[in-house]
Amino acid sequence: MKDYPDKMTPEQARRFLNDVLDIVGQIPRGRVTTYGTIAAWAGWPSHARMVGRTLRYTPGADARPCHRVVNKAGRTAPGWSLQRTLLEAEGVTFTASGLVDMHRHWWEPQQPT
Repeated sequence: MKDYPDKMTPEQARRFLNDVLDIVGQIPRGRVTTYGTIAAWAGWPSHARMVGRTLRYTPGADARPCHRVVNKAGRTAPGWSLQRTLLEAEGVTFTASGLVDMHRHWWEPQQPT
């Protein structure tokens, strides 16, 4: 996590990683949130892409419900076809255009981490 323009200190990067994983772990079954929402709640609102990279490259992150994180339009992660299957198994519905029905399934943490 050293190639970002805001130049997080190592301590900030560790805190960001822990906050991201904590927030993802709170997403209820059948609900989704966005990379941007997680970044904002972790205190770095312009770092939505970093949330995605954190979830992709952190060992053990896949033990959390990462499939419940989508982009702000409701699009699932490119190249991860299993994500839709996992979401549908939890009752998440999709629009005719293949996006998560964000009005029905969107979730936001109630308290900052």
